[in-house]
Parts: sequence; structure tokens; C-alpha cells
Amino acid sequence: MRLTRFARRTGVALGAALLALLTTAPATPAALAREAPPVAGTDHGRVRGTGHGSYATYEGIPYAQPPTGALRWRAPRPARPWAGVRDATRPGSPCVQLSMLGTGAASGAEDCLYLNVTAPTRPAPGRGRPVMVWLHGGAFISGAGSAYDARRLVTRGDVVVVTLNYRLGVFGLFGHPALGGAPDFTLADQRAALRWVRANAARFGGDPRNVTLFGESAGALSTCALLASPAAAGLFHRAALQSGPCTASFPRGSTAPGSPARGSTWATQDETRDAGAAAARRLGCADPATALRCLRALPARKLATPELMVAFDRLSYGNALLPRRPDRALESGRFHRMPVLQGTNHDEMRFFVGISLVAHPVPDERTYRARLADSFGDAAGEVAALYPAGAYPTPALAWAAVLTDRAFTCPAFRTDRALAAYVPTSAFEFSDPDAPVFPGLPRVAGFPYGAAHGFELPYLFPSDAWPLSSAAQVRLAETMAGYWTGFARTGVPATADGPQWPPFDARAASPRAQTLRPGPGGIRPVDLGAEHHCGFWNRHGA
Repeated sequence: MRLTRFARRTGVALGAALLALLTTAPATPAALAREAPPVAGTDHGRVRGTGHGSYATYEGIPYAQPPTGALRWRAPRPARPWAGVRDATRPGSPCVQLSMLGTGAASGAEDCLYLNVTAPTRPAPGRGRPVMVWLHGGAFISGAGSAYDARRLVTRGDVVVVTLNYRLGVFGLFGHPALGGAPDFTLADQRAALRWVRANAARFGGDPRNVTLFGESAGALSTCALLASPAAAGLFHRAALQSGPCTASFPRGSTAPGSPARGSTWATQDETRDAGAAAARRLGCADPATALRCLRALPARKLATPELMVAFDRLSYGNALLPRRPDRALESGRFHRMPVLQGTNHDEMRFFVGISLVAHPVPDERTYRARLADSFGDAAGEVAALYPAGAYPTPALAWAAVLTDRAFTCPAFRTDRALAAYVPTSAFEFSDPDAPVFPGLPRVAGFPYGAAHGFELPYLFPSDAWPLSSAAQVRLAETMAGYWTGFARTGVPATADGPQWPPFDARAASPRAQTLRPGPGGIRPVDLGAEHHCGFWNRHGA
């Protein structure tokens, strides 16, 4: 997601640390030694992966040529064929990205356009298995597909899962007059990976006619953009968005007093083009006739600075790939028609507020009301009446609840209504109050993180470093995997071991979403609009 610069850098923590935390070794070396390495074909050559008993992984498969040198800031070109059998037992390099919290040297490489396939080992039935293509989050400035272990989805739901890297920050979202605007190379990479899936899914037991695109945070925004992109027509057939509503926006002071409002998560092509021209001048490449040649000659480390990476962290619209602003395209029905699953977490903004409390505490009601006044002006009194500090264990939790509803839950609810007018739509809210806390987040007295931004990830992608802590959470994870893979199979999130999931009915006075929480009665329909005061927020900018 795109918040203030501080919040975007905290998003880097989530994306960059996931590279280490979610990636696990699912089988011991001794176990792997007893299996013959699996070999699969692709349209560019054969690859040798790693067997894990009931499933196999193939990592580091190139889906495009390295976007380096003269190919920097060009649309991805098909990977070159190779002879023999290519080793696919290790992931390719992540794309160039900021380090945790945006400090220190950047990591990764420009040679990064690789994907990973996880597939069951037994023969595929009939036309093949559903394929799920995952777009990682990380605020468009961090993350990698290899951080996500897809074994639970694959073994629970009998699907094929593809994860991928895409260019980030200034390398993927740069614009300049010499480029003709802002071509959205990030989106072009994602489209190229989907084209690879269409060409190769059947070789891994998948059905290229049944592809689900799903993602979290920046990955969800990418999915929204591809729903609205004419160039993505026919490349996927269902879409799932986690914690990245197309209509998201953020009020003034979201993470620090006085921080600017962010009225849209999308940039105009003109905004990005002008920002690129200004950046080129600062980098000593001011001459329009030679600017691109000058910029392409710069080493990656000269470009991978916090200033430049966060300056180019939004998808641009008004170009060939994304002619319309995605949220407006969805609301007007100008998007690819397919079933959509969308939801957010109950306590999204606690992730960002929890980090900001170190520098900007909210210790008492006076401070809380001052933050409300800073963010909502004349409406602050109405907000305080709906979210009285005394109704929450601490004023900081009240503040996080306000921002969650304003920036995440109610924009998602609005998007659900827009989608449901045209396509089958299913809505959810992940709401485990005791979800495992992302390692490294500061512990603040009286401020539990609850179901914060990204905290649903270990339920879908297991991690030994970010483990679930109870049998009830494991059961929820299995049920969620069943829902997600059931949606991939039929367009309806249904699983034998979970309650029926009602469709989101935009015509109903109180449309229902499915809440996902451990324990008896934890999975049930809820009225998100009423619980999160969405009627109020619709009148005040959400």
C-alpha cells in the first residue's frame, strides 16, 4: 500500500523480511536424497526441480530476459531458450529493493524476472488443475515471490501455484518524457508472467483455462490494475484481493501528525513522467536527447536510493497498459468480468500505527482528539462520537480503529459493492485477534496488534519463522486454504470443512462478508458496513 513515506518504509519491513521469514525448507536433505529430482518441460527448455513427496517445486525459472543495460526501462522480452536441463532448485535473485525500514544498502539485482512453480506430483486429472498466480506485497518497493511457501495451498486444494518477482520502485514504475510517459514496467512484468503461465501451465499439470490471480497489499492493487487493463484480457479467469482495495485512500496524518493526505493509490502518467524528468536532472541526465542513455548507464546502486524508490511506488494510469484509473474502471463496469474474492483484516492499521507510536505516541484522549482534528477537521467531533476513546482499551487502539475503517475496510466495502453490480463477488474479513505477530515489530504496552496488515499471510503460506501458535489457528489455516483453492476451482469459496460462504449481494440493505476467526462460530457472515461505520465514511472520503 502507499501511505506516507514513513509508512511506506515500514511496509518495506514487511516485504523485505518476508524473504527470510516465509521461506522455509519443507523437507530434510535426507528425505530429498531419496527422491529422484523431478524434471518438467517449458516452452524454453527443461527444468529440474526438487521433490517433496506429494508435491514438487521448481524455482528460479526465467520468464523474461534480464532487464539490464539497454533493456532497463523497456517492456519485458521473452526469455532465451536453453539447452539441456536447467537447475530449478533455487530461486532467482529478488529484484532491486530497499533494505528493512529503508535504511542501509539496497539488495537484490536487476536480473530478477524469475518465477517459481509448486505442483502436486501425482498425475493431473482431466483438463488439469486450477492454477493460482501470486503477486507479492511490499509497497511496490520490496518483496519477492520466493518468500511464499505454497505447499499448504497445493496439498490442501490440489492446485498449481506460481509465485513471481516483478520490477520494483524506480526500476519498475519510472516515467520520463523520453519513455513517452510512464509505461508501468511492473505491470508489464506481471502480464509477461501470466503469458508464461498460459503457455506452460499444462506442462506442470495445470489448466491454462482456469487461472486465478491473487495478491496482497501491492499485489492486490496489481490485481485490481490487471482487472482494468485491456492488455490482460484472457490471461486470468478469477481474481482475489487481500488488503489492497482499489479505492483505498489515506487522510492527512495517517501515520504522523501533519503527514499529507493520499487521495488515491494511483498516479497519473503526467505526474510520474514529470517526477522522472526531475529525478533525471538531479542525477545529471538533464538533456532530453540523451537522458535515457545517460540514466541507463548509471549503476543500479545510484538509482536504488530511498528517495528514488519511494518516489516511484505507484502504478500510473493513462498509458497503453492502464488507460483508466482502476477504481473508476471498476465502478463503471469497465473491467474483465470474472468472479472476485476480496477482503481486508480487522485491524489493518495497527501494523502502521504500532510502529509510529515509538515516535508519535497517543497516550491520552487529548492527543487522540488532536490527531482526529488534524486528520478530519470539522468532522473530528463526529468521528470521536463514533469511536469514543473510552470504548477502547487505549486511545491508540481507538486511533488505529478509525484509520482501519477509513483507509481499508470501508474502501474495500465500497469496491465490493461496485464489483457485485457486475460479477459474482465474495467478501471477507480476517479477524483473528491473536494472530501471530510479525517478527521484529515493536511491542507497545496496551497495544496488541490483533489482525493487522499482512497477518493473514502465514495462514495461507506456512512459515517456520512466523508460526501459528494454536491448534485452532492451524484449523483456520486449513479452512482458509480450502476456501481459497475452492474459489480457484469454481469461482465460489467453498470447502467441505467450513461453513457456507454467502455471496456479497449489492442489492441487499446489509450485504454480508465472511469473517475468518479461529474457534467455534469464528467463521460466519457479518455486516461489515454496520460494524465499521461505512455509511459515515462514505460521506467523509472513504
